[in-house]
Amino acid sequence: MSEEGIVLVASVSIFNGDKVLIIKENKPTALDKWNFPSGHVENGEDILYSAQREAKEETGFDVKLIGTTGVYNFVSSTNNQVILFHFVGEVTGGSLNLEEGVISDSKWIKVNELAAFENKDLREHRVMKQIIHNLLEEKIHPISVFNEQLI
Repeated sequence: MSEEGIVLVASVSIFNGDKVLIIKENKPTALDKWNFPSGHVENGEDILYSAQREAKEETGFDVKLIGTTGVYNFVSSTNNQVILFHFVGEVTGGSLNLEEGVISDSKWIKVNELAAFENKDLREHRVMKQIIHNLLEEKIHPISVFNEQLI
């Protein structure tokens, strides 16, 4: 969702054991950049649902959200103000099926190995490095800090 230059994004570190899934984006604004599965929150969409939807669309995996590393506010490389909600999740179903034309590659990697990536290889590297640091330091807050949308 974007409103007057503010973009809301949901992002997920998907874990399977001690490894996290990263994806290589094939988008004009992020060509060949590694990132966590993420995308825009749609108008009226619950943030938790948005994170699960984006994970499924980009990777093919069903994900249970188990925590959050927090909310990140920054100006993107495309000069938008971004408010990014980053979640931690685990695979509950589905199978790897990368979104065609949008995601060019993926890999399961230990977080400490991801921390060694060059800045130029990461999308929005400053934010990615903050998230990676929080994952390494186990600064993960319970998912209950988010209130699900009441129907």
